[in-house]
Amino acid sequence: MKIILETKETEIVEKKSRFIANIAAVSSEEEAIEFIEKIKKKYYDARHNCYAYIIGDKGDKKKCSDDGEPQRSAGMPMMEVLENQGYFDIVAVVTRYFGGTLLGVGGLIRAYQGAVIEGLNASVSGEIHEGFRAKYRFGYDFYGKIKYIAESENIVIEDTLFDETVTISLIFNDSESERLQKKLVEETNANIERLLLEKIKYITVDNKWYKEYR
Repeated sequence: MKIILETKETEIVEKKSRFIANIAAVSSEEEAIEFIEKIKKKYYDARHNCYAYIIGDKGDKKKCSDDGEPQRSAGMPMMEVLENQGYFDIVAVVTRYFGGTLLGVGGLIRAYQGAVIEGLNASVSGEIHEGFRAKYRFGYDFYGKIKYIAESENIVIEDTLFDETVTISLIFNDSESERLQKKLVEETNANIERLLLEKIKYITVDNKWYKEYR
């Protein structure tokens, strides 16, 4: 599953018609509608402001609009791009300024989809993963070994506290969690105390830890 983190406005031109894409991350249908209205006010003189949005990781709420374009030539094709690429909690608005040449339904579909794809490509996207956060306490003698295991196994070191002992917070990928936790115990001869284990969702960008997803 993908989520938008940063966006910028993009534009493509087809036979002198301008297609301006604006994309945003939203957490509710109300936020999506508010963003659509904002873009409509910004481009009040445009002939069309077509949109599509998907709310919820199961697509609980989704809607699209052709805004006066031929039926299923704009909103639905835009929706298909968002769905096919695995996005959720997202709204896309494509504004069209007519260039004087008719594109036909096929041309409009390609243009509106192309505008959304251009907008997504210019955005920073994150992928949602399921995993575990585990906190451990251990003696300083084992810090180097645990740090080495974390780095070699792509375990995220979220936080480290150095006091009388070392307390470390680690993030495990769901599928590797059991094996890696067992490895930590074995490599320290059980001289490690687990203080916390909780299920979480987190975001990666280019396969690297970004932040916890809430």
